[in-house]
Amino acid sequence: MSHGHSHGGGCEHEAIGIDNELEIGIHYSLFEKIDMNNVECLNEELEGSGKTVFKPYNERLNHDKFVTSDVDEELLFNIPFTGNVKLKGIIILGADDETHPRKMRLFKNRPKMTFDDTAAPADQEFALEKDTNGVIEYSTKVVTFANVHHLSIHIPINYGGENTTVYYIGLKGEFSEAHHHGVTICTYESRPNVSDHKNSLFDSVNHQIQ
Repeated sequence: MSHGHSHGGGCEHEAIGIDNELEIGIHYSLFEKIDMNNVECLNEELEGSGKTVFKPYNERLNHDKFVTSDVDEELLFNIPFTGNVKLKGIIILGADDETHPRKMRLFKNRPKMTFDDTAAPADQEFALEKDTNGVIEYSTKVVTFANVHHLSIHIPINYGGENTTVYYIGLKGEFSEAHHHGVTICTYESRPNVSDHKNSLFDSVNHQIQ
């Protein structure tokens, strides 16, 4: 396998055995917690194809669903979750040719990112090896990705092809329900209404006591 370690990319990955596919599938089930209706994939050749690569692990080798970049090799996925995620690992599967992604850059909690926004430093970067079976896991910095409600994945380069193709992206981690601040704010806003009647409430109690 070829190794790409350019641009300061890390090598934080390990090969996982495919014998325990069922167990891996359980770990890589965060796709169920993605807000699919709001997933964006910039520079996708076919509209809506980007979100199809987030699927069950046991369907990772199904090449009927994939995304190919359009005008050049770059792809940018904007992935909102339905709650908070502690992201622990990523698998990215492509073809055994020059269209396979060569680098992956991760950004957390930056909704609606554009390619211009990717000029900013990434929260973590990986040099990618060619993986056609979904057996290479890239471990994320757990401290950095401990409270993620939105993940952006930037694929800047591939192995020399004009376009980039991705068949599967797997996300491993822990999920917790989001505590929306809006609900808390509404609760606080309702308190003045109660306090407005505080004196009259106390008056009625005092009258009852008397």
